[in-house]
Amino acid sequence: MDLKSGYPYWTVKNGLIVNFPPLQRDLRCDVVVLGAGITGSLIAQSLCEAGLDVVVLEKRDAGWGSTAASTALLQYEIDTDLVDLSKRYGEDRAVSVYQACEQAIGDIEPLAHAVRGAGFRRMSSLYYASRPWHAQRIRAEGELRKRRGFDLEVLDRDALHERFGIPASAALLTKVAAQIDPYRTAIGILQRLEKRGVGVFDRTAVETWQTKSNGIHLQTDREIGVRCKHLVLATGYESQSFLRQRVASNRSSYAMVTEPVEAGLGWLARTLVWESARPYLYMRSTADGRLLMGGEDDRVDLPARRDRAVLGKSRRIIQKVRKLLPELDIEESFAWAGTFAETDDGLPFFGPHAQHGPRVHFAMAYGGNGIAYSMIGAELIRRRILRQAHPLMRFLSFERLTGS
Repeated sequence: MDLKSGYPYWTVKNGLIVNFPPLQRDLRCDVVVLGAGITGSLIAQSLCEAGLDVVVLEKRDAGWGSTAASTALLQYEIDTDLVDLSKRYGEDRAVSVYQACEQAIGDIEPLAHAVRGAGFRRMSSLYYASRPWHAQRIRAEGELRKRRGFDLEVLDRDALHERFGIPASAALLTKVAAQIDPYRTAIGILQRLEKRGVGVFDRTAVETWQTKSNGIHLQTDREIGVRCKHLVLATGYESQSFLRQRVASNRSSYAMVTEPVEAGLGWLARTLVWESARPYLYMRSTADGRLLMGGEDDRVDLPARRDRAVLGKSRRIIQKVRKLLPELDIEESFAWAGTFAETDDGLPFFGPHAQHGPRVHFAMAYGGNGIAYSMIGAELIRRRILRQAHPLMRFLSFERLTGS
């Protein structure tokens, strides 16, 4: 599956950091994590910390799939507003997901700081009403979050324009957010795990697996066998191919990065920005003073069509930013696109599916804040394997689809 088009900033900036060896001998372990992107690396880290014998397998070069195309905004807000999520599942459940995402940002921080060049930086997040009729929704969202203890400001038109120069009716300024280099972070975590004895193997495709009474038997494209007690499918947007049940829809999302802004980014250097329209425009800075922007999501999931759309989509993105912030002098540098998946409610799925039994765990960290979801999923999957409870375990699993 071709997951990206164009020239993702992280691959241009970093190049291919490392090649892990392909697997060339039979192995036994407690857990195989299939997928060596940011999700797989965080899960492998969590399982290793629990004392489990872990092996990571990746069919591409590690981190070279969707992780390399990610724009890596870390927010506790998810694509479904807290008000809407509360109406669907109840306020307490909805708030618990938002709180878990907020905690996940703090949990990622020490892992990222241990990786040279990971670029983790604490930020604020500005969520503005991109249509006048969205202002009431924004204010209601802010009131609910403040009532449930989240630290934020509700900005009116005058305050928003004075502080940020954005001509919109209302906005929420939240205090807990961050940004990161997802590719370098994933690779750095995997390198550290390898030094601790975790087997990390890329360019190793698993062709088949069979569930036995005592575990799972996998076979690679080189006819190498791996036996494990549990299998974690951290294969990103390809995970749907392992399920007959449709649980998410693949889309294409587009992004671009500017040349370094000579005059500086001002408040944009410390603030993530996104809007209330769907699909939404969003912005973040980079460590070398560029502005990274994205949006223009569509329902195309055909690589050739996505490839052809990159140039036009990137032009529309930069036009929107110039219209929103006309005083900002920006020049396009690289543009790209990637596969993006979304669930009906904006929530992820972590854990087993009835189709494959209790030893096969899915890690489907789908949505606009997939890295925060991945951190949550790392804990949920670890606790499932260790047979420990967690208040979100059933809700952020396939059991949610049955209403249980």
